[in-house]
Amino acid sequence: MTEIRVPELGESIVEATVLNWLKQVGDAVAEGEAIAELETDKVNVEVIADHAGVIQSILKQAGETVAVGDVLCVLAHANAAETAAPAPSPAAEAPTAVRATPAARRRALEQGVDLARVQAGADGRITEADVRLAGRQAPPDRQAHPAASPSLRPDEERVPMSRRRLTIARRLVEVQHKAAMLTTFNEVDMSAILDIRRRRRDSFLQQHGVRLGLMSFFTKAVVGALKAIPQLNAEIQGDDMILKYHYDIGIAVATDAGLVVPVVRNADRLSFAEIERQIEELARKARNNTLTPQELEGGTFTITNGGVFGSLMSTPILNGPQVGILGMHKIQERPVAVNGEVVIRPMMYLALSYDHRIVDGSEAVRFLVKVKELLEDPESLLLEG
Repeated sequence: MTEIRVPELGESIVEATVLNWLKQVGDAVAEGEAIAELETDKVNVEVIADHAGVIQSILKQAGETVAVGDVLCVLAHANAAETAAPAPSPAAEAPTAVRATPAARRRALEQGVDLARVQAGADGRITEADVRLAGRQAPPDRQAHPAASPSLRPDEERVPMSRRRLTIARRLVEVQHKAAMLTTFNEVDMSAILDIRRRRRDSFLQQHGVRLGLMSFFTKAVVGALKAIPQLNAEIQGDDMILKYHYDIGIAVATDAGLVVPVVRNADRLSFAEIERQIEELARKARNNTLTPQELEGGTFTITNGGVFGSLMSTPILNGPQVGILGMHKIQERPVAVNGEVVIRPMMYLALSYDHRIVDGSEAVRFLVKVKELLEDPESLLLEG
């Protein structure tokens, strides 16, 4: 017999929620095969069988909170399975051939919806929207969540927050209590960058196999500004501030489960193509819930782009323990004065939120001005190294 336990989940992650079982009691398991999926406050983690055998018993059901080291299930070795085949538990009789996204499985768990009764989309895969629709169409005695309050109106829905959403909520409140957070604003004329992208778009894609987006320009500009104002590439530890001379830039990515911030390592050493390629890969993993804990740890500064959703201006919240975050926004044509004349230019508002405990207002303003200067003169990004 082998006990399958909750594996190490990454730095500072000590517990998780059992999202769903990929194998059930009585199922054969190959060595190295995934048998369950856990949801942490950062990423989803697959539990891998380190021996071949048969699932004899499942000790933690979907929805239960588990800690690192807890026993999830017991695996009978293959050579013992023939003589000690376990009787399936009632939970094991549910069908497991259902194709559903992780977000759909989480929603089904929260709403008590049986995935086997959900109508899949044209591609045969169940999405979160399919589960939500099925929950609304289910009879009242089946669609109510155990935690539902009888005071809810018929046209209201109680949806428990996922572990990740709860953690996001807690951390956002914590950072506002712990940091002396301020935000300063500026605007940048995007004409030069948009011109480069228009002229180089096709050749860049053909040469590097990835699109030339805005994020590589902003990442390079942020690195240049961090080199000039190192207090924004730091964190506070006790009575000390730790200045960091490595540039690991977090890129905020919106997913169905909430915002995650994977990290582009050593961004100062990467080319534009390498930055774009890494961001594209990290964003894909984020939306598929396949990021590893290591890909989310150790960022020194964060960039978030609310402009993709149409935001014109916002005040981003710090991603602790970092002391700075840059908010990008929608590019909008506006009249501006240039050399005494009013012209129409594609403008973007920039917002820098910072921890005033170690970053003075003058430093924050100079940082943002440096970012603006580098973006408005993209050739200067090459000189930053």
